[in-house]
Amino acid sequence: MNSWQRFLRIMGGYLAAVVTAASAAEVRRPNIVFILCDDLGVNDLHCYGRADHRTPHLDRLAAEGTRFASAYCGQPICSPSRAALLTGKTPARLHLTTYLPGRPNAVSQRLLHPEIELQVALEERMLPEYLKPLGYATGAFGKWHVGGNGFGPREQGFDHYHQGRANTVPSATEGGKGEYELTTEAEAFIEANRDRPFFVYLAHNTPHIPYTAQPGRVAANAGAFEPVYAGVIETLDDTVGRLLRKLESLRLVENTIVIFTSDNGGLHVPEGSHRRVTHNSPYRAGKGFVYQGGLRIPLLVRWPGHVPAGRVVDDPVINTDWVPTLLELIGAPPPTGLDGVSFAGFLTGRSPAPVRRFFWHFPHYNNQGGQPTGAVRDGPWMLVDYYDGSRAELYRLDTDVRETRDLAGAEPARVAELRAALARWRDDVGAQTNRPNPTYDPNRFRELYMDVDVSRFDPATAETGVWERVWEWRRGMNAAVAGSGKKGKAAR
Repeated sequence: MNSWQRFLRIMGGYLAAVVTAASAAEVRRPNIVFILCDDLGVNDLHCYGRADHRTPHLDRLAAEGTRFASAYCGQPICSPSRAALLTGKTPARLHLTTYLPGRPNAVSQRLLHPEIELQVALEERMLPEYLKPLGYATGAFGKWHVGGNGFGPREQGFDHYHQGRANTVPSATEGGKGEYELTTEAEAFIEANRDRPFFVYLAHNTPHIPYTAQPGRVAANAGAFEPVYAGVIETLDDTVGRLLRKLESLRLVENTIVIFTSDNGGLHVPEGSHRRVTHNSPYRAGKGFVYQGGLRIPLLVRWPGHVPAGRVVDDPVINTDWVPTLLELIGAPPPTGLDGVSFAGFLTGRSPAPVRRFFWHFPHYNNQGGQPTGAVRDGPWMLVDYYDGSRAELYRLDTDVRETRDLAGAEPARVAELRAALARWRDDVGAQTNRPNPTYDPNRFRELYMDVDVSRFDPATAETGVWERVWEWRRGMNAAVAGSGKKGKAAR
């Protein structure tokens, strides 16, 4: 072999290596950073119109990506919503329909709670279990709340788990919900896995009660609806900014899907030591209700070059859709047997949003004043079906997003059709139902659910007399649910 032939051979090998490296770079799947908040309301961010909250980093994320104006949770309370997000299955199918371990029954209830599962079964495949075979490093940080010992993140496909602390003493380096510790751990995981695709599931405890914030942030938000809460939101925003800067410093922005959302609507009634928390106005009610304030959540998605920047969409999506959506976005085969559907084409601007009905089944009384209910959204129509009173309400969201004008009396055929559709859907997913409560006290029921309708309480506009009545209602609810009892079925 002469020198020219040797040169050609060397160059051929070099070019082959370059082509191989380029091809590998082209097929590297995108990273996923999924930031989930706890009880963050749909309008708690400045970019959603909350003028008294400061969220510059999240506002920037919205500007650089797509903001959803009608994003829904799978259930208006924490555990089942998280289970739906991670599995792509409706809480009704999972038989995990309220928070874990669930509220004891009380004499103020007309109906008994169904006995829920106390965990997501290990047979249910979660998002990291789809991602690991595709070469992803998987890390979970923060709140889990979909199963105890033996049903944690590591058993459900996460390589790494850092629980952190739900409540911390605010300091110069930490907030009141352990936000900075969780962010630091997530940053370290990203740094360690920068050369391979990674999935970060950062589940903040923010802004769930009890909460507090750094004194300086509380003082700086003195004019807010609730200054401490506003300080907590500002702290959350600061930690999101840190995480975004980490992606920038590692030059990972272009190949990283960033999702920011909440598990359910904001808490609109007093709870714990907090006499006021937040408001979801103009939406009705909040956490624990199947009205818009309980179901609507903030949702921001950024993926430069794929997800349109500066776009605001009003088409509804639900967090049960994330498993099929993310798998389609990264080019993986779509799973079967899920309740969620992919909106990847809509997210990237290639196709319209999927057209379907949205269903909820929430057969529980809860500490926020909610009762056993189901709901259906069908286009602009929203049906709320009360299981304990044989009544249904109907609202047209495009003209009445506050859900103040019940049209059930004027639309009996539509009500009957939607209630029948909800019943068929419950049968299809094997939903649990309620039984009559043998110890039911009608006087206690009337005091908590009829004399005061807290679903119509709007903290943003309530006068002092209304607040006094709601605070009195809160004491009555606390008394009604005091004590303990059998809450659910143990792991089998």
